[in-house]
Amino acid sequence: MPYVELQVTTNFGFLRGASHPEELAETAAALGHSAIAITDRNTLAGVVRAHTAAKQAGIRAIVGCRLDLEDGLSLLVYPTDRAAYGRLSRLLTLGKRRAPKGECQLTRDDLFLHGDGLIVIALPPVGLDESLASLDEDAPFAADLRALKERFGERCYLAAHRLYRGDDRRRLARLGDLARACATPLVATNDVHYHVPARRPLQDVLSCIREHCTIEEAGYRLHGHAERHLKSPGEMARLFRGDPAAIARTAEIAEACSFSLDELRYEYPAETPPGGGTPQEELERLTWIGAAERYPEGVSEQVEAMLKHELGLIGELEYAPYFLTVHDIVRYARSQKILCQGRGSAANSAVCYCLGITAVDPDRIDLLFERFVSAERGEPPDIDVDFEHERREEVIQYIYEKYGRHRAGMTATIISYRWRSAIREVTKALGLSEDVGGALAGYAWGSPSAGIDPDKVREVGLDPADKRLALALRLANESCAKSTVT
Repeated sequence: MPYVELQVTTNFGFLRGASHPEELAETAAALGHSAIAITDRNTLAGVVRAHTAAKQAGIRAIVGCRLDLEDGLSLLVYPTDRAAYGRLSRLLTLGKRRAPKGECQLTRDDLFLHGDGLIVIALPPVGLDESLASLDEDAPFAADLRALKERFGERCYLAAHRLYRGDDRRRLARLGDLARACATPLVATNDVHYHVPARRPLQDVLSCIREHCTIEEAGYRLHGHAERHLKSPGEMARLFRGDPAAIARTAEIAEACSFSLDELRYEYPAETPPGGGTPQEELERLTWIGAAERYPEGVSEQVEAMLKHELGLIGELEYAPYFLTVHDIVRYARSQKILCQGRGSAANSAVCYCLGITAVDPDRIDLLFERFVSAERGEPPDIDVDFEHERREEVIQYIYEKYGRHRAGMTATIISYRWRSAIREVTKALGLSEDVGGALAGYAWGSPSAGIDPDKVREVGLDPADKRLALALRLANESCAKSTVT
């Protein structure tokens, strides 16, 4: 029976998932899945790598995320089309802008406002077993399900997964009763946190780091088993043999989620130049004014040819608004005597030189504009400009004031644990002393895959054959090599 895993946490779910999107996509394909959904908490950060890896593996990546709402609901949401993806992105932006760094604050009203085109799967809350005895209107989760059903109609479902606590049959039966009472069909999921069972120890350590505790103190904060790995469609059908419809619905939902990241295109906001006309006309006007200032004795034939070539390609690809934005920001900085300089591939552009963005004179150095902008590459230009750090905030505030905070943002960077921090965090989570972590960190040089020389371990008075120490070294290596996102 066809089955698609609709609840997958990757290592882009900070200190929750223990596997790369690439590992998950490759494993899903090997197990016979036709698609896999990525549902990290309150973020779409992992979907790009999952999309690329899924295409290489010959399966489809379904864009989604898990939303933990302030009023208690947790849901899996999936955009069915390009417009719904835009609304989901705006919803996440709203939640992160109103919350401290690393958090997301959203309510049911926010979801309902941005919910057109979204498929939602409600996740049963922790401790639901006690409330499953009552399915009347006063039961809180039943009331939540009915509200979701009223808003999302046929796009609303209820998730069910096995907890392996000995009462799964009874619990799934009661969930089925709840689903029927609220007209929200049951959908099977496995709440995947890693691609293979062997990654469970790393996931436990990540949970301890997140909860600021050791393995011995973690208790119920850890998963009680190693079943949060990807399973084959056949295995999932066996586990839900009492409700095959819950398995079949996963494929139905996957088919309804037709949106793909391949649909996204470069869509720079349209700008109306102050003097009227088109952005391309304004860019050409400013470029030739700048050329006259750069070359007071006249523009050479070589530079003139380069400018005409570049402006023609910029016009063909409709990149003029972006060049105007960067020119405006540089113009403001220079008007305030804020030091700035363009760099990188933009230095290959005669247009950037004439606009005052870069300082490489195309009349003195041979430039290769196609390294910067190329119709064959199909990628928008990227102009890097450095501003003096003492006054960079002035430039940022100017951007916010002129273009609006809803149209400007700070870019996020993705980093991975490095050896030293990984060693310290893992040894602490495993209950080893800070002295041990510090001693090992002192010898943590080079590539993570190289590990630590056993002789170096002996030098600090430790036994490299100690099982807990060996586990710490292996997990620290995995937390680096597997790019646990921070």
